Amino acid sequence: MAPRLISALAIGVALAASVQSTVAQTAQQQSVLQQIRQLDRDQLSVSEEDGRFLRVTVVSCGARRTLEIGGAYGYSAIWIGLGLRETGGRLTSIEYDPARAKIAADNIRRAGLSDVVTVISGDAFQQIPKLEGPFDFVFLDAWKRDYKRFLDLVLPRMPPRGVLVAHNVVNKRAEMGDFLDAISKSPELVSTIVSPSGEGMSVSVKLR
Repeated sequence: MAPRLISALAIGVALAASVQSTVAQTAQQQSVLQQIRQLDRDQLSVSEEDGRFLRVTVVSCGARRTLEIGGAYGYSAIWIGLGLRETGGRLTSIEYDPARAKIAADNIRRAGLSDVVTVISGDAFQQIPKLEGPFDFVFLDAWKRDYKRFLDLVLPRMPPRGVLVAHNVVNKRAEMGDFLDAISKSPELVSTIVSPSGEGMSVSVKLR
């Protein structure tokens, strides 16, 4: 696959992938993030490197109305929320499992980000049509075989220059061939792939 590439985006994601965020988290936020990683036996959360990448990307694109599909225990939502604290934006995080959604909401509360992040429990395919758009930043980290269906669902609800980031596009690429093919060939998108932690993230910008 040879995704088309826009130079400004390439510079931004390269910087985000290669440097750590310079704005420190509070001690409480650091503690919550560490606790989530320690208790995440299913390894559903993104890595710290990927979390920092999400934060910097949110800030660099000035995201305001954002969506996360597959919230797990709130780890990535906290990183996105830290970025949104800088932009004045809000995140809606959808988690299918009610127990995980409850834990995620509590983790976000303990991180002091409840005013920035809202957790919804339910099927994202049913919940997304109910949400007010458009979404200028979308993070996709749900069932990998559903990525193409989610792309088809959210792309019409993204504005020009909206950013879609999808997780695990390197280590689980065999499970999402149709999605990777779609983002590389769509005339509506310009895309690239970065790998802050080895798991891989695709970054796609909607052109029109």
